[in-house]
Amino acid sequence: MANVDSVSVRVFSLNCWGVRYLSKHCIQRYAMIGEMLSKEEHDIVLLQEVWSEKDYLYLKKKLSSSHPHSHYFKSGVIGSGLAVFSKYRIHDSFLYKYSLNGYPYMAHHGDWFGGKAVGLAVLKLGSLTANVYVTHLHAEYCREKDTYLPHRVVQAWELQQFIRHTSAGADMVILSGDLNMHPQDIGNRLLRSYTGLRDAYLETAIFDGCENGMTLIEDNPFVSKKEIVPFEKGIRIDYILFKGTAKVDIHCDSMSTTKGSIAGSPFPYSDHEALTAELRLESPISTETGSGGSSKTEDFATGKLAELVDIVTEARTEVKVGLHCAERMRYTAARTGVMGLALLFLELAIAAVPWLTLGAEQPFPRTSFYLLAALCFAILLTTFLLYIFYTMELKSLQSAEDQMRLAMGSLQEKLRGLPLAHLQSPPRGPPEGRELGAFKSEE
Repeated sequence: MANVDSVSVRVFSLNCWGVRYLSKHCIQRYAMIGEMLSKEEHDIVLLQEVWSEKDYLYLKKKLSSSHPHSHYFKSGVIGSGLAVFSKYRIHDSFLYKYSLNGYPYMAHHGDWFGGKAVGLAVLKLGSLTANVYVTHLHAEYCREKDTYLPHRVVQAWELQQFIRHTSAGADMVILSGDLNMHPQDIGNRLLRSYTGLRDAYLETAIFDGCENGMTLIEDNPFVSKKEIVPFEKGIRIDYILFKGTAKVDIHCDSMSTTKGSIAGSPFPYSDHEALTAELRLESPISTETGSGGSSKTEDFATGKLAELVDIVTEARTEVKVGLHCAERMRYTAARTGVMGLALLFLELAIAAVPWLTLGAEQPFPRTSFYLLAALCFAILLTTFLLYIFYTMELKSLQSAEDQMRLAMGSLQEKLRGLPLAHLQSPPRGPPEGRELGAFKSEE
């Protein structure tokens, strides 16, 4: 593989929806997934929501012959749910846990307990070093009132930073997972614009799967319609992204997804559709460009730079919205705590009446007195913990906003150093770079 004439790498990605005792047919679906992966010739398998380590160990044993190398990323209370299986040896691994990941009191959503993170596995494909990333971002839950949007934007910002700073020595980068973002969402655009990652669905020559590449569809029996509102047929939130370097070019020859049902099975693998991408690695072809080609390249790069400035500005605005919300919630927690403290002092004053006036009886029944004291302590403890949590959230949001401000200054400085004629963005083609008629536009 030293010359990288033409090497094919098959990448598989699936959100397994593996919440034991809560997800439907969990054990049977893992058996189906293990059986399928052991037969299919995937080189790299990237799984999300493998919440139980027992399920990971089952898959590891099942795939010991087809995928002898594997790694399970541990994080949070119940784990990150991220796992990698590979035909290639895993030489190194690392886990980065996102600084923001929802709220602990939203227990019915469960994201905070999952310890959402991005896992890195460094593989050797012959002479090439491949950085393979698998991640799972915070869920959306409600498109109209998305209270988690600032958290997901910060996660996307930290994800692109992590990829850029850890992939400097890699020859190729592959990122896959459930991003919980639509193709045109701010976090998605921020991630792809900053890292230069390309979407396999948009780059593929051949596609076989759900309409518009959707990965959460209404035809899946595990999906309820409220999960995809306001979209009727489904949404695309799972991705396989990739990019090469000066040492290797990467092309996506084909991509496919499952379509809600599995032949010969009573139910699908998961509530999400599985993705498979056939990537082809080739040695880059050196081409000489004249002065005209160089000018066009410079214009295109400048247009991309101006677009990136707009994206970072939009992301920074969303983070500021999250900052104002966190400040308001912290103030509410502090005010409630002060009221609880005042109530406690009032109760102590009442309790001191018998000692101050000798012979006087306690004005309140003993049981009511103790219940009121318990209520005061509960209010103080809850508000104290919430105040600490919102303070930590504020610091994480402020840190991300500061980083974006620095990045904005750097990008604007680059733009100021370019001729004014280059500051006009290149004309936009069809959405997401897709040719007309190739596939239907994104939702």
